[in-house]
Amino acid sequence: MLSVTSSLPDFRKFVHFLILGAVASAIPCLAGAGSDKPGTTTKPAIEVARRIQPTYQISAGLDGEIYPVFANYVSLRKVQQRSWGTIAVKVVNSTPETIHNRISVQIPGWSDQEIQIAELGAGESHTYLFAPTFLRRLYLNREIVAATAAVGITDASGTVIHRETLPIRLRSVDDLYWGRDFEYAPFIASWVTPHDSSVERILSSAKEFMPGRRLPGYESSNPIIQERSTFQQARAIYRALQEKGVSYVKSSMTLGGHEDVSERVRMPAESLNQGSANCIDGAVVYAALFENLGMEPVIVLVPGHAYVGVRVAAKSNRYLYIETSLTGRTSFDAAVASASRTMAKLTPSQFIRVDIRQSRLDGIYPMPADDIDARNPVLDASRRNGTPGS
Repeated sequence: MLSVTSSLPDFRKFVHFLILGAVASAIPCLAGAGSDKPGTTTKPAIEVARRIQPTYQISAGLDGEIYPVFANYVSLRKVQQRSWGTIAVKVVNSTPETIHNRISVQIPGWSDQEIQIAELGAGESHTYLFAPTFLRRLYLNREIVAATAAVGITDASGTVIHRETLPIRLRSVDDLYWGRDFEYAPFIASWVTPHDSSVERILSSAKEFMPGRRLPGYESSNPIIQERSTFQQARAIYRALQEKGVSYVKSSMTLGGHEDVSERVRMPAESLNQGSANCIDGAVVYAALFENLGMEPVIVLVPGHAYVGVRVAAKSNRYLYIETSLTGRTSFDAAVASASRTMAKLTPSQFIRVDIRQSRLDGIYPMPADDIDARNPVLDASRRNGTPGS
């Protein structure tokens, strides 16, 4: 396929070339001009022009790798809101006419098909950003797997004018690409899954450690009373996680490249089911528990470590911070004191605070979670069939 980049001077030469071709084909004595062999004729320039076709350049993910967290985020955005996509198709209209293309993109076996219409004038180019909705199996995938992106393009008459497949790699659902200088840190909010049944069960246990057996979230309009209540609720949650047996296991290694700016992060369901969590795993567990109660959690990233925090009262500028890696190993007060000492030593430029509520406003929602109830065949079948579990 011929690729031509058009500019105004080149376009003038192209028109001039067409005129000469038309003249040459009309005057017999000129028809063989420029031919190396007697008796042969040069093909009219108009026939050459007809062979010029649009060109298509296809790219996928990050260096050909698709991270589920980014795929989920962009698939929830409207086409006109996207600044990047899972699959990008650049169309260059090198022809002298307007083109009308129908572009379809799919990762067979892994996603639905997304279709967009491309309409480009002569000499125009545009990159179309695709984010097909992935099937649930992507969010159950725990290792890098090979897949294929299939792109099909038809013209206005429905004739296939381009078909291409692109090898890609699908990353584990646990893989988070932080980026240089943690530019993608807000996406940790996708690991905060407040509606997971395992989160609900911890809250059910935590309420037993509260006065009146209640977890009210932000209830009081009095900031002093509310701050006291927030500490009580955080303490109850900490104790419930201790009773569950959650404690520290590092387990953050990931594979597939970008190891220096990527990390494996467990979903809350996985941490709670296994009773294991490192600092960032624990932070997303606590954040999910606080968010479920309508409270405002934050995840704080410092060099080599992470903490969880929660706003002590609605509209307050004060936060309660917890050293989550001490869960199951020491008291709640010791875990709070440890986090508070570190935070007091840091300036704002030395840490990144991800506000989960702000991330939600920015369109970063929980990924479809591997709910641990899905591992119970009776409960999973009941949900699929729309009937109550036994």
